[in-house]
Amino acid sequence: MIRLTAFLYLGCAAAPLLAQNPAAGAVAPVQGPSTVPAKVLSPAPADPQTPIIGDAEFDAAIPSLDDAPLESIDAWQAEQEAREEGGTAQQQAAQTAADPAIAAEQDGDAVEILPDPPVIDPTLDHPLPPIDGFDAEPPPEPIQAAEREARALRYVVRIDGLDATKTTDVAKDADGVAVEAAVWRDVRGRFDSLSVLNDGDGSAENRAEISQRARADRQLLLDVLNGQGFFDADVRVAVQPSVVEGEPLNVILTVVPGRRYFLGQIAFAAPAVQPADLISSSFVPKSGDPIVADIILAAEANISVKLPENGYPFAKVGERDILLDGDAGIGDYSLPVETGARSYFGQLRTEGTTAFDADHVSILRRFKTGDLYDSRKVDDLRAALIATGLLSTVSVEPVPGEGSAPDGTPYADLLVRQEAAPPRTIAGSAGYGTGQGLRADASWTHRNLFPPEGSLTAAGVVGTKEQAVSISVARANAGRRDRNIDISLSALHSNYDAFEAYTGRLAGTMSFVSTPIWQKKFTWSIGAEILATSEDQFDFARGLRDRQFFYVAALPGQVGFDRSDNLLDPTKGYRVNVRVSPETSLGSGKQIYARAILDASYYYPVKDNIVVAARARVGTISGIARDNLAPSRRFYGGGGGSVRGFGYQQLGPKDPNNDPVGGRSMNEFALEGRTRFGNYGVVGFVDAGQAYESSIPKFNDWRMGVGVGGRFYTNFGPIRLDIATPVNRRPGESRVSVYVSIGQAF
Repeated sequence: MIRLTAFLYLGCAAAPLLAQNPAAGAVAPVQGPSTVPAKVLSPAPADPQTPIIGDAEFDAAIPSLDDAPLESIDAWQAEQEAREEGGTAQQQAAQTAADPAIAAEQDGDAVEILPDPPVIDPTLDHPLPPIDGFDAEPPPEPIQAAEREARALRYVVRIDGLDATKTTDVAKDADGVAVEAAVWRDVRGRFDSLSVLNDGDGSAENRAEISQRARADRQLLLDVLNGQGFFDADVRVAVQPSVVEGEPLNVILTVVPGRRYFLGQIAFAAPAVQPADLISSSFVPKSGDPIVADIILAAEANISVKLPENGYPFAKVGERDILLDGDAGIGDYSLPVETGARSYFGQLRTEGTTAFDADHVSILRRFKTGDLYDSRKVDDLRAALIATGLLSTVSVEPVPGEGSAPDGTPYADLLVRQEAAPPRTIAGSAGYGTGQGLRADASWTHRNLFPPEGSLTAAGVVGTKEQAVSISVARANAGRRDRNIDISLSALHSNYDAFEAYTGRLAGTMSFVSTPIWQKKFTWSIGAEILATSEDQFDFARGLRDRQFFYVAALPGQVGFDRSDNLLDPTKGYRVNVRVSPETSLGSGKQIYARAILDASYYYPVKDNIVVAARARVGTISGIARDNLAPSRRFYGGGGGSVRGFGYQQLGPKDPNNDPVGGRSMNEFALEGRTRFGNYGVVGFVDAGQAYESSIPKFNDWRMGVGVGGRFYTNFGPIRLDIATPVNRRPGESRVSVYVSIGQAF
């Protein structure tokens, strides 16, 4: 086809020359060899003054126009019909001369070419069958999916040019430069994950579909190779039938990577910045490194991050330019960067459906007006706004401010766009523990009843062992970020084996604590509480249970250090928490004492999905006799948050009825092995502990429980189900204890 096209093109090009020189188209006679060059004859040049045709000859050629009337239409039509008949007769004569059969018919010769005889069907002479006896075959059924699948073409994909490098540590490009085998494996891996042929699972309706997929994968493979710096790569596609009938087709992609290109000169079109190497140091690739798209894009993104972190809020990274030199195998890289003005933090502005004003937003920021702009502090402010729970959407972005600092540096204001969320929420939870029974709580909260961030919460608890109602007023970020103030009033009824109590409580707390959204490394709280409680306990002097009123005033406080990676599901790090509560009891005379508890836990990731967790707890109450202490303020052991395998409050001193009476000290230890697979997990654990009558724990007579648990991981934390049994079970203790709650045990 190519040769034919070229010939036709040359013929068309020579046609004008032949028209200008007709003699050139004549065939010259064949002559013998001669050393004398052929003489080229050319017509004599025409005199430009001599006319081509004379005036008399030109006038004679023009038909005369006289005043004779025009012929009639009928005569003209008759003339035209005569001409057509004559032409038809001439055409018939020519056809007769060309066709011997027709000539034979016309000349009367015996040898004539006759047409084929007509085909006679005898069934045409028979009458048609009656309608009721006519057997009509139903139309064929459509091809079902299974049949279509059986008729579909099968194929296998093979890539030549990459597989050989998998068995070696290095390979070479077209220039003989060593290329790590990991590069080729990355190319193959990316291709396999995005391949259209692979997505087709080796089946297609027809060859056209296979060819279309192959063309798409060819371009994909070229793009992947280009992303690794092989800009001269070539990929050829072939679809070959199988040698054995019935076997799949072979789709072969033959790769010729070509040479790999490396970075040459690196230049940035940008004004001077502070520090001077801010842009260049943020661009990790260096001259001589291969041109890898992922690395280049990551470096450009790093520039976009580093500039706003160092005082340039309006910086923009332009479109890169890489000039390739095919001879040298290098590419000169240039990147335009618009840094904008170096700026300081200015004023705060807010707009939209606001939950609070700019003054309250200023409480949440960790910078002051006049500080050098830092996008990390802007991100921190955005996180603090989200943590309030009062906004459905929020954005914080810099805008040019008014005025400038004394050194001439302009200000950058922050525009906070708010969209207030519904302020009212309803929450609830439920759990179960052996000895503690079922427990469910629910609450209603208006989170911004007293703006800004002043909330009102009404809550209730319903359980087999505990019922309570409470109301609380709180203010978050009270005058300072993360400082919370809470005042609550509650009424509680508890009915356990250790005691039955009716308690009224008034408490106030100021705290700096973690939340699921905003986990803090350092936490603290201080507060005050007053309790009035009626509780029964076993009177050892009288040998019976007796009810007594207690009035307790306390000043609780705690300090926590959290270096774990997650509040509800930690996998590494540690936590330490110390709680101290000086208290006074007016039950049996005035008693002043102190309660103290130390909690520590550690988390070690053995593998990505295996974590070993350990916990220790020690508590003491000093300054008061056990029997003068309200039973609800004593220490107990056992339960889902203590020593699993035992019922709630079942460890420690007992009365003659084998009911717990509590103690003034305790110790607990726990060890867990946590394995996670997807959204599910399995936990094996060993717990140990005891409560003692003395004020100092004795670390003896430990009781142990072992068990296994399941975890279902959700967005708000894991849901846990633990089943445990006591070691060396004693009479009256349950064989199996079950615990269900939200969050890990520790």
